[in-house]
Amino acid sequence: MNIPSLIKKLIARQDLTEDESFAAITAMLSGTFTEGQIGAYLATLSAKGETIAEIVGAARAMRAAATRVQSLTPNTLDTVGTGGDGGITFNISTTVAFVAAGAGATVAKHGNRASSGKSGSADCLECLGFNLNAAPELMEQALNEIGITFMFAPSFHKAMRFAGPVRKQLGVRTLFNLLGPLTNPAGAPCQLLGVFAPELTETFAEVLKRLGSRRVLVVHGHDGMDEITLTTTTRCSELKDGIIKTYDIDPAQYFGDYCTPEDLAGGEPADNAAITRGILEGKITGPKRDIVLLNAAASLLSANRCENLADGIQKAAAAIDTGTALDKLEQLIEFSKQ
Repeated sequence: MNIPSLIKKLIARQDLTEDESFAAITAMLSGTFTEGQIGAYLATLSAKGETIAEIVGAARAMRAAATRVQSLTPNTLDTVGTGGDGGITFNISTTVAFVAAGAGATVAKHGNRASSGKSGSADCLECLGFNLNAAPELMEQALNEIGITFMFAPSFHKAMRFAGPVRKQLGVRTLFNLLGPLTNPAGAPCQLLGVFAPELTETFAEVLKRLGSRRVLVVHGHDGMDEITLTTTTRCSELKDGIIKTYDIDPAQYFGDYCTPEDLAGGEPADNAAITRGILEGKITGPKRDIVLLNAAASLLSANRCENLADGIQKAAAAIDTGTALDKLEQLIEFSKQ
């Protein structure tokens, strides 16, 4: 493959084919690119704007290079966001993962340390006692025995060691910010996926359709949040039965009113870990609990574990109130320490 020719195409703002993108990322992950070429490729691709075909090709390459996890459940779920929304909320999708698991979904959570906020899912879980060094085969066992796992991205995407340093040096959003939610090592076909820009909801739904996902809700809060927000409505592009429909979710329909951004604020990883535990223990109520219930309901909808969002909210609340959500957290922490 002629790497300079691909970079020249991107400088000329010409789109790459899916196969060209696949070949480029495969080469990048195998150490064929120099650091200068990685930087040039990512920067010029970002300046041009990534097409659906380019994202699909890149995601296929990353999936092929990843350490795979085999799930015994067909409707395995991931709750994940692109990050990069600049928000200061607590770790909503991480908390949601345990509530969804407590309500009966099989959850393969894929995450990393913070890219933009103060606390990524890995930072939060580490403060809760999870062992980030847990072996991939142990995390596969957890998924199939207790119904939830956490796959720490650096442990499952070791080929990223070639591109990782350049990403940090560039200091700007690149293709790899888009790929994290698309490269779940368990190939979770059901997802609640939050994105940092409204135009990405349909893009990601189409990408996941081409990658073989079954049912996905891609969301972007109209306040900028990469979750279903409670401060206003949320744009949602839902992939179901091969068809993508886009609509708004209004939290006031379920909770009577909106909240303020301050109501959802988090802090450092230790602060967010305390919020997650407080919600799962039933000690924290109000907007923080409600946003977890609504996002958990959407997750359960994706995994075909509820009829609609209202039903999902009831099931999510029951998972907290009966202690099953907290049990999933405790079980996963103990599993990770084996």
